[in-house]
Amino acid sequence: MLGIAGKGVARGGVNASRIRSQSLLLASKGYSSTAKQMTVRDALNSALDEEMSADPKVFIMGEEVGEYQGAYKITKGLLDKYGPDRVVDTPITEAGFTGIGVGAAYHGLRPVVEFMTFNFSMQAIDHIINSAAKSNYMSAGQISVPIVFRGPNGAAAGVGAQHSQCYAAWYSSCPGLKVLAPYSSEDARGLLKAAIRDPDPVVFLENELLYGESFPVSAEVLDSSFSLPIGKAKIELEGKDVTITAFSKMVGFALKAAEILAKEGISAEVINLRSIRPLDRSTINASVRKTNRLVTVEEGFPQHGVGAEICASVVEDSFEYLDAPVERISGSDVPTPYAANLERMAFPQIEDIVRAAKRACYRSVPMAATA
Repeated sequence: MLGIAGKGVARGGVNASRIRSQSLLLASKGYSSTAKQMTVRDALNSALDEEMSADPKVFIMGEEVGEYQGAYKITKGLLDKYGPDRVVDTPITEAGFTGIGVGAAYHGLRPVVEFMTFNFSMQAIDHIINSAAKSNYMSAGQISVPIVFRGPNGAAAGVGAQHSQCYAAWYSSCPGLKVLAPYSSEDARGLLKAAIRDPDPVVFLENELLYGESFPVSAEVLDSSFSLPIGKAKIELEGKDVTITAFSKMVGFALKAAEILAKEGISAEVINLRSIRPLDRSTINASVRKTNRLVTVEEGFPQHGVGAEICASVVEDSFEYLDAPVERISGSDVPTPYAANLERMAFPQIEDIVRAAKRACYRSVPMAATA
């Protein structure tokens, strides 16, 4: 993953080719090799801090966001700076504090509701869907609901079936919601700022395993006015042979797969979706019309997934450009196992993406030939 850029180079014995290849990798992703490094955790924290400073209507609430400074330290330092009226520790009642947040948004405030994990948002899904997502439409535009629901989403490590689900497809199927899924520090900072400023409810899906990853960020990204457009994907790596779409942690896997494929003469274009709803169909279809092949990658369940929607969009809009069947890589259609070896088998790995891209490019060896 690009997170390797955040790990210091070991002293001594480092060959020049490795340094050069890392610089080329960063440049290929549109980053400067001399840019400042920032973790995803710090990117989220700084975005919250700056938006709270800029707008007194912004406040954050959730379990342990104040005194404990957040279960993952995303809200570190905010209680001391803004006080308990704007950094609100809540009881363990997602339905209760989510309803309070929606009510506050009805009255013009801009709540940021933190779920310790999005699995717990199931306790509050009635407020997210029925109270937040539908109110603007049902009130003929009279009621805006400027609220952000944020927290870690998807699989972590060894936390079992009830704490490992990806909710991207769940929430992106609902009209009235916007659903964002950052990968890098630039994504986290720019998209969270955009979400807080947006007049509509936004579901902001982070990833626990990315919080500690470091990414290069430019001076533009560090500017307090910086934000990213909702509904626009980013081409992380340009290519000509196959399009690979991914979001959140899977973008890193897709980039690593692209490195492996490049060594075998396959040029992969990697698209970081960033926004799940609205989905940037034009960027995806334009890429497929160039490469003529598509591989979608996600951690969620296969049925009715984000990848299924992308495949449907490409078949509807760009079918005549396809030179191979579309390939979907997703989590297994089972509740997430607890055992580490089974858990690894339940989620996409880099080698799965490589194999799918090879199949799409007709570069895989038929099983009959290996018998």
